[in-house]
Amino acid sequence: MIQKLKFTAFATAICCLQILHAQDLKLWYKQPAVKWTEALPVGNGRIGAMIFGGVENDRIQFNEETLWSGAPRNYSRPGAYNYLDSIRQLLFAGKQKEAEALAEREFMGLKSFEAERSGWIATVTADKKYAAANFDDSDWKTMTVPHWDGWETVGFEALDGAVWLRTSFVLPENWKEEDMVFDFNRIRDWDYTYVNGQLVGSQQNAEGRKYTVAKNLLQKGKNTIAILVLNFSNKGGVYGYKDTAIHTGVYPKGRETEKISLNGQWKYFVLNDNPPPVGTYQADYQPFGDLNLQFANTTGFSNYKRELNIADAIASTSYSLAGVEYKREYFVSAPNQALVTRITANRKASISFSAVLTSPHRSYTVEKLNANTVVLSVKVRVGELKGKSYLQVKTVGGTVIIDNGKLIITNADEATVFLTVGTNYKNYKDITADPSQPCVAALKSLEGKTYQQVKAAHVAEYKKWFNTFSITMGDSKKAVLPTDERLANFANGDDPSFAALYTQYGRYLLISSSRPGTRPANLQGIWNDLTNPPWGSKYTTNINAEMNYWPAELLNLSPMHEPLFDMISELAVTGKQTAKDHYNAPGWVLHHNTDLWRGTAPINAANHGIWVTGGAWLCQHLWERYLFTQDKNFLRNRAYPIMKEAALFFNSFLIKDPKTGYLISTPSNSPEQGGLVAGPTMDHQIIRALLQHVIEASEILNVDVALRATLKEKYKQIAPNMIGKHGQLQEWMQDVDNPNNKHRHISHLWGMYPGNEINYDETPAMMNAAKQSLIFRGDEATGWSLGWKINCWARFKDAEHAFTMVKMLLSPVKGGAGSYPNLFDAHPPFQIDGNFGGAAGIAEMLVQSHTKYIDILPALPAAFANGEVKGICVRGGFVMDMQWSNGKLTKLKVLSKAGTELRLRYNGKTKTIKTSKNGVYTFDGELK
Repeated sequence: MIQKLKFTAFATAICCLQILHAQDLKLWYKQPAVKWTEALPVGNGRIGAMIFGGVENDRIQFNEETLWSGAPRNYSRPGAYNYLDSIRQLLFAGKQKEAEALAEREFMGLKSFEAERSGWIATVTADKKYAAANFDDSDWKTMTVPHWDGWETVGFEALDGAVWLRTSFVLPENWKEEDMVFDFNRIRDWDYTYVNGQLVGSQQNAEGRKYTVAKNLLQKGKNTIAILVLNFSNKGGVYGYKDTAIHTGVYPKGRETEKISLNGQWKYFVLNDNPPPVGTYQADYQPFGDLNLQFANTTGFSNYKRELNIADAIASTSYSLAGVEYKREYFVSAPNQALVTRITANRKASISFSAVLTSPHRSYTVEKLNANTVVLSVKVRVGELKGKSYLQVKTVGGTVIIDNGKLIITNADEATVFLTVGTNYKNYKDITADPSQPCVAALKSLEGKTYQQVKAAHVAEYKKWFNTFSITMGDSKKAVLPTDERLANFANGDDPSFAALYTQYGRYLLISSSRPGTRPANLQGIWNDLTNPPWGSKYTTNINAEMNYWPAELLNLSPMHEPLFDMISELAVTGKQTAKDHYNAPGWVLHHNTDLWRGTAPINAANHGIWVTGGAWLCQHLWERYLFTQDKNFLRNRAYPIMKEAALFFNSFLIKDPKTGYLISTPSNSPEQGGLVAGPTMDHQIIRALLQHVIEASEILNVDVALRATLKEKYKQIAPNMIGKHGQLQEWMQDVDNPNNKHRHISHLWGMYPGNEINYDETPAMMNAAKQSLIFRGDEATGWSLGWKINCWARFKDAEHAFTMVKMLLSPVKGGAGSYPNLFDAHPPFQIDGNFGGAAGIAEMLVQSHTKYIDILPALPAAFANGEVKGICVRGGFVMDMQWSNGKLTKLKVLSKAGTELRLRYNGKTKTIKTSKNGVYTFDGELK
């Protein structure tokens, strides 16, 4: 009996171990995607696509990383440094508004070319026949009006220019003859509004429109409204009210409750879609096009399933129809540089569909190349970049014909569709590439290969990155539920495996949007469907671009960091000109945004665009790569030269504060807080970190002794972190923090995370002040901010609060932050940084290495009581495998890649041992 009990216990343990090792690695759904944020992302670092999985129409929206607006140009303003001292003196004198006004006029970077408008406006407003009450608009199409966030939201992507809109309403018989108010609220950008052919109002801004119309212009019965909207760039049209319960409409003056709604379908006519270019500080990432796979006779399908398997980076759609089982597989191959879609059925001659290429860029063309290939050609409206996409189909059985640019496949046994993409971008200074060349090369690489060979090469290439790390927490029994249901229930149920899946999904997204040799992941990774994307879908360097790479070293994806390092190398070149033009300083500088063309100058507005430490923060990633890998060749040849040049800039830039005598950073700001100031805490934390890393690197490499001594002196003079009257870490030199401020930015906590100068071992009082600041800011935040806060609470070693943040991030979007059904992070709208910050944060709960110790399970919540992680990386050049049960460590294995000293800490115990290069060390739950 005793033996049987022992055997049963052993069998149970083996069963549990098998469950533990079964990673939960699929997102899946019972229905096709309708919204873009329901579609599933695939990518190879250069080409990205969103898979909708529709049965009748399967939309595949695709991008290529180098299709942006803009062109190579100079971003910096020559001679701006002549105003630097004046701006500083105004700030020292407490004249912030005057300093911002001067900086706005003389210190901002240069915009792109902006054409003169008056001639174009005169031309499009000259003919007023479209305003006439009796004008025949019967052949015009219709548009939904109003459309908050622009007519782009109702099917008019990339529409800029002059557009006429017309509608009518019936004036009630019982209304007295009196003046009427026509309420449209916001219209972008300009409007000329007519009632019964008479101009009743015109404005040249985005503010609310309420035009009072004299009673003699109206008539009982039908009245006509015509609006000419001039939109020069970005989102356009009649916005109406964000609160959709409030309608646009007409009402007697003083009696708004009697409003006649004007919401509905208006007639429209695009008079001119080529407005003069508008100057912009930086460029926007652009969508490329859409591949629509159109199927007939799909009524009555069943057994539908849509899936993304992140273990092999393959998406799929399957369903049954009329006794036939259909399946589609999709992936973006890195070896063959193509988006591949394969369509199969379990009955021969069952596959018939059309493949149609379109693009949101106006005036695109689709032309036949050969019997089974068509070519999409696009050009961005604002800029110099052009693109080509070749679409080729190969079938087993059936026929393929091309009709008016459409590939038509009939009665095939199976079909494989290859989509390739290229642009004329060569590098940030050169746009002379042939956009056809990547397409031709990709199709040539596919010649003679079977689908299975192409798929196998894709999977092998992907797995060499993905399989370096695994994580399981709890069991995966909830994986039988669709992903959208798991998301809805995560905060309320026992599903730790979903957090593990989210961590691996973050890794999947980084691999898919940032491979060696590509551009780095931007604000939306590599996925964007809008010609006017949120915040340009560019690189915001006051946290967002950096957050994208928080998981890179920690989650064993060090090679995915390479594109960021390549961009930093380019920014160090363009930033040198900005340092000279704006600060008359050596070295290089980057402000709070950059783009494909590597702009580094101040942008947008003086109250937030002059922020000098973007480059210094990026340099931290170079140092982190060294800390995690201990690669001295990387430090010597790539990291140190760039870090040194950034330090030379701050060696020149820092200035003595006349009140305290400290060296401070000014002009600058604490991102999104407080306007243009002198001495923001975040700047000083980042600059100290940069100088310290350069000092340490110079010692390791035994170079630049004199510079090292200079930087050591500067370091000691920089204004220190300070604790304010509320017990908080001060955000500025002055003790003016508002404890009721709930803003999402927690910039002054940088020195605690992602920096490390504030920690419990060395600065416990400052750590408590940082915690008080975060308590004041509260838990509510946008998605990326939740990602940051997870990491912060992990550093505070408050496991349950960190898990609260995880639950908030892994919640459905309901007007605020959280995750969309495809698990994309919601700012809102979509930003990918929260995915990466959240993945890094969950890992930070499991292991930390920012002090002299490696802390094991420092912030493990009760919900993550059982788990295993393999391949997690820590500073010092170590790779670790860990198992834990009931919240306690049971096994630890450490690989020492560099042979450095290993210092472990767990549950109040420490362990220090010497290691040898490539040595492997195992420990039990007591670190024995």
